[in-house]
Amino acid sequence: MDATGTPPGTPFSTLIRVASHEQHTEAETSAFMSNMLGGRLGVRAYARYTEQLWFVYRALEEGAQLLREDPVAGPFIRPELMRTAELERDLAHLRGPDWRTGLAPLPATAAYAARVAQCARDWPAGYVAHHYTRYLGDLSGGQIIRDKAERTWGFARKGDGVRFYVFERIPNPSAFKRGYRELLDAVDVDDLEKQRIVDECKRAFEYNGAVFRELGAEFPLSA
Repeated sequence: MDATGTPPGTPFSTLIRVASHEQHTEAETSAFMSNMLGGRLGVRAYARYTEQLWFVYRALEEGAQLLREDPVAGPFIRPELMRTAELERDLAHLRGPDWRTGLAPLPATAAYAARVAQCARDWPAGYVAHHYTRYLGDLSGGQIIRDKAERTWGFARKGDGVRFYVFERIPNPSAFKRGYRELLDAVDVDDLEKQRIVDECKRAFEYNGAVFRELGAEFPLSA
């Protein structure tokens, strides 16, 4: 067993998933997310969350433009995953046509987006860590958020307001995720670099958790 409790020879995709499980669970069970998904917060909280996602995905997808030919990150850059256009459509629905006016990231969001951009510039393998934690999460748990949002705030099924969670160009998410994990398993870096990627995955969940904490402070349940 190594430090993560997984045996030697464990596929890299499994190593990442197991090593980041605790941080993943903490993010999913944050007070803000629990209250939002439980219908205890108004649509403004959902809109504010969507705003924060826009800053993070803009950094991810601007970074993708730099990395299409990169031997490590390039295979992960898939146009069918891109979310910025869908987020902008959702924000236009949630905030109106002038949705960019007054739009500002929370401090935690700004730090998160800056780290993604830094990895895209300086460390493509680290960028893969952020790519994995975001996009595979969207394809999985993101569907729960979409369903709750539709039920709680009356958005049209897979329509404006929840388009971020709708991957129209991925008809079989399970097959896509299997292929994505195969790409992770095939990443051509040494064991030390793989451990650095795992650590960056944990850091990505920590950034996400910090965003949730700041959103929770902005939308306390007693408000």
